[in-house]
Amino acid sequence: MDSGNKPSKKLEQYRYFLKDSIRQTIDFTRTAQSRRLPAPPLQKPCPEDAVRIDLPNGQRSLKKCCSMTVGDAIAGRESMRFYTDESLDLDELSALLWATQGIRHVLSEECALRTVPSAGARHSFETYVAASNVEELPAGLYRYLPLDHQLLQLFLDEKIGDKASWACMAQRFVAGAALTFFWTTIPARMEWRYDLAAHKVIALDAGHVCQNLYLACTALGAGTCAIAAYDQAECDRLLGVDGEEEFTVYIAPVGKV
Repeated sequence: MDSGNKPSKKLEQYRYFLKDSIRQTIDFTRTAQSRRLPAPPLQKPCPEDAVRIDLPNGQRSLKKCCSMTVGDAIAGRESMRFYTDESLDLDELSALLWATQGIRHVLSEECALRTVPSAGARHSFETYVAASNVEELPAGLYRYLPLDHQLLQLFLDEKIGDKASWACMAQRFVAGAALTFFWTTIPARMEWRYDLAAHKVIALDAGHVCQNLYLACTALGAGTCAIAAYDQAECDRLLGVDGEEEFTVYIAPVGKV
């Protein structure tokens, strides 16, 4: 800021992103939705011959694994950067995936209600899991398929924890996690309905998702720490996304504490 405490033009530009003023500038009769163009799919497709791993029922797993009330989880929630060597099991992973992106009800090909709120129920995120220490799950990178409540195996790699850490600007605590959540966004899902107003609500939605992870981790006796400082190109490369139509927006390692 200058000596008069007036924000610079660049700061004003970025502050504008936090406001909803842009909504008044959009002709919503011209959005892709209003023009009856097909909505992007709710879930990225995957090859027919891909390896899929069935997960236990997420809602039941969450009830089974929780050791405290919601009130206690809220009171105990904190960022954890130190984890034990104890593994997570598939029930616990299933619970965390369902808590953050689980589908409660599919309303149509364009809309599904999940366990987290999203502007217009557009849910622009894909969830990737770099799993290093999960029982019955080989170390590697997976993508969550919320419509099927399955994991799609992308590749196996015993060094996936180290690679996740490197992509997070070598933050070492990432390598010590049992697994790391990487959330990407596919902006077109939200832009289809909201055009230029899409991007602020994508950022808001990311907060909804990660807070559910924090609370679920706390209830399961695990810990997490949200990461917003990462190497964009390295993360996108690790996940195998193009960095334009889909790119990393948020990260959270998880481990027992």
